[in-house]
Amino acid sequence: MRHFLILIFCFLLLFIFSWFFLLKDYQKERVISFVQPQLEPLGASWSQRQAKIAIGSGGVFGQGFAKGSQTKYGFLPEPQTDFIFSAIAEEFGFIGIGILLLLFSFFFWRIIKIALSAQSNFPRLFATGFAVSVFAQALIHIGMNLGLLPIIGIPLPLVSYGGANLIFNLMALGILQSFKIYQ
Repeated sequence: MRHFLILIFCFLLLFIFSWFFLLKDYQKERVISFVQPQLEPLGASWSQRQAKIAIGSGGVFGQGFAKGSQTKYGFLPEPQTDFIFSAIAEEFGFIGIGILLLLFSFFFWRIIKIALSAQSNFPRLFATGFAVSVFAQALIHIGMNLGLLPIIGIPLPLVSYGGANLIFNLMALGILQSFKIYQ
């Protein structure tokens, strides 16, 4: 219990130091808007509110490809990157999101299968680390879109538009494929 209290005290000191000396005003605004979104519904909380509206308006079957009102009329900011999950939910509904999550589950299972069949430690650790990375990115992205986590700009792996994340994931997949073939 003593170690736990020391850890909490250290975290609290780090948070206070960061709040007053490291974080910029817009970063503080994001934290406050996450904790109390009703304070500024048209400001920092706008993106998250629009993401929730887009997810809700999709319903079970969605509004159809390129027919989502939030995405089509620009209410949902950055629907190709930060809010791709909300855009998919609006256009393809619960069924589309279910299929997406099923594909991610299959993808994750294949990575874990490569990790378990690895002959040495490096391929096993690489595959496990990549699986954790993909799972964490997907979990954070979906949590951001659902309003469970603050918006920090994590893309949905292999779904969000371009960038360094896509290149990293494709390189890691190539390395995994190499492990799978040459074992």
